[in-house]
Amino acid sequence: MAKESKAKIQKKKKGGHHFTLAILAGLVLGILFGLLMPGRLEWAVPVLSLISGIYMNALRMMIYPLVFCSLIVGIQGIGSVSATGKIGGQCVLYYVATTLFASLLGLFLPKVLGVGTGVAIEMTESSVEATQFTSLLDTLQNLIPSNPVASFAEGNMLQVLVFAILIGITCLSIGEKAQPFVKLAESINDISIKIISVVMHFTPIGVFSSIAFVIYSNGKETVIAIGSVLVALYVTMALYVLIVYGGIVKFLGKCNIKEFFKKVSPAALNAFGTCSSSATLPISKQCADELGIPNEVSSLALPLGATINMDAVSIVMSFMIVFFANACGVEVSYSLLAVVLLANTLLSIGTPGVPGGAIASFAALSSIAGLPAGIMGVYISINTMCDMGATCANVLGDLACSAAMKETTKSYRKTL
Repeated sequence: MAKESKAKIQKKKKGGHHFTLAILAGLVLGILFGLLMPGRLEWAVPVLSLISGIYMNALRMMIYPLVFCSLIVGIQGIGSVSATGKIGGQCVLYYVATTLFASLLGLFLPKVLGVGTGVAIEMTESSVEATQFTSLLDTLQNLIPSNPVASFAEGNMLQVLVFAILIGITCLSIGEKAQPFVKLAESINDISIKIISVVMHFTPIGVFSSIAFVIYSNGKETVIAIGSVLVALYVTMALYVLIVYGGIVKFLGKCNIKEFFKKVSPAALNAFGTCSSSATLPISKQCADELGIPNEVSSLALPLGATINMDAVSIVMSFMIVFFANACGVEVSYSLLAVVLLANTLLSIGTPGVPGGAIASFAALSSIAGLPAGIMGVYISINTMCDMGATCANVLGDLACSAAMKETTKSYRKTL
């Protein structure tokens, strides 16, 4: 029996390794195909758009049932209301702290290196409505959904999370009377996971179609023109992932770094290809299961991370503010950088985990920094290229938090 079990584990690991290679192959082939499409393979554009749309919709279809039900099931697994509050509070503290640090890195590093100095920017007009700051009281008020059904329909993840937590805590407090509903949630959760596991088999094709369409839409000239800036940005994000997330995984999560990155690579590659941390959430959940992270931790940390953990988005926005300021000859003082840092942290936390979610936030930041409005057209043209790496890093951050909390919340959880 032991030999048979060991053989099954080895077969599963081998299958996971092949699946990761298949996603990577889809990513590379998609980039090459996207570069070859203009003037040669134009007929493939509607086909790729169709396949990409179907794949993304199939993933999104189960996001909210999975998030809602897995949270309720996860809270039952925690076992007490106070423990749920401690785990949730630890998640929020982790995400806010890392986002603040990411904003600081994104401002400091390009400022020191003088990124953008001597670069000529050709302004283009683009009408973008900047994200408006709301008061803390308004923000708190909007956390509570006046119409939970509308929250699901409109895709307001934060309100769905709050509603699920309230229902989960209530079920926990009334005990036996809530068991029929809890069992229903468990069934829906199992159904969602099964559907997602089937959709995951098509991930290499979905990533191929998504990335090919992205490369085609931006054009080879755009990719080459912003290559040096993107390289610097990607190096910054890579260092952040390896040093910060790697350190968190090793020292807090007590997990082998190499093993961690190997097991989370399917989620990371999917995030890179789709530019959506929300759509990658189901795959992230399966990666968390592979790492042995308890459901009561991952069901809370991952959806919350997909909503408020925007470390890499924060790096991108800070980085681009300094880049455009240097390129346009706008002097951004350190006192103004401090204001941008705080605003960036707040805005990036509120950035939705969907493609292009950072554009409106960047419009608000660029206005604060005193940059000309014409840069928005340039930023939009490169946003997707930035978004791919940022989404990948954000998803890794969500999983790093889950890995760390597997160890740091042991004393709070009923089941270890």
